[in-house]
Amino acid sequence: MPDKVRYTVDHGEIRRWVERRGGRPATIGGVSRRRRASSLRIDFPEYRIKAALKPITWDEFFHAFDAAHWGFMYQEETGPGQLSRFYRFVRRDHEAAAAR
Repeated sequence: MPDKVRYTVDHGEIRRWVERRGGRPATIGGVSRRRRASSLRIDFPEYRIKAALKPITWDEFFHAFDAAHWGFMYQEETGPGQLSRFYRFVRRDHEAAAAR
C-alpha cells in the first residue's frame, strides 16, 4: 500500500526528502534576482530536462518558496515500497482548507 501524501512547510524536512532522492533545487529559465516562485522545481537527475532547469541554492529556493506562501505535498514511498518522487507545491492555505 502506498504511503499517504504528506504536507509540510519545514525547510529541513523538505531538503532531507529531496536530497534522499538525489534531487536538488532548480528553476526554469535563467537566474535572476527576482526569481518567481512558480518557476521552482526539484531536479531529479533521472528526470532531468537538460536545457530547461538551472540549479539554484537552497537559500534561493526557500526564499522564493516562503515569499509565495507555498506548502510542500509529498509521498515517501510508492505502492511497491520504493522511494517516491511525487511532490507538489500548494498554497499554504490549501492545507488549512482541506482540514475543515
